[in-house]
Amino acid sequence: MKLHELKPAKGSRKERNRVGRGPGSGNGKTSGRGANGQNSRSGGGVRLGFEGGQMPLFQSLPKRGFTNINRKEYAIVNLETLNRFEEGTEVTPALLLETGVVSKEKSGIKILGNGQLEKKLTVQAHKFSASAKEAIENAGGSVEVI
Repeated sequence: MKLHELKPAKGSRKERNRVGRGPGSGNGKTSGRGANGQNSRSGGGVRLGFEGGQMPLFQSLPKRGFTNINRKEYAIVNLETLNRFEEGTEVTPALLLETGVVSKEKSGIKILGNGQLEKKLTVQAHKFSASAKEAIENAGGSVEVI
């Protein structure tokens, strides 16, 4: 292949359809929109969820509860994941982000007591479960709530 032989792959480039350009184009007069009706008009069409005047499904289903806009969502870290750090390390949210244990800090970091902790660590986080706190202290480490 030479530089002057380069051309786009077949089907990768498509010319846009110019509607309303006479009968010879195949899309003249009504521009492919049919004769009359709501969808033939400019700005026509129905909103999302509209069912032609019939009671829409989302309106007829019962609603329950509410969504708390002030909800805090914590990035969760289990004890077994903390075993990757060396003995005596100070585990901070910044270190967890840096090492890729958590991808986003969200509202904070919560340590849960899933798994065994074999190392003595100083763990700093926003929240701890009771079992995680106990396990870290039993391993000889310490817990700091930020």
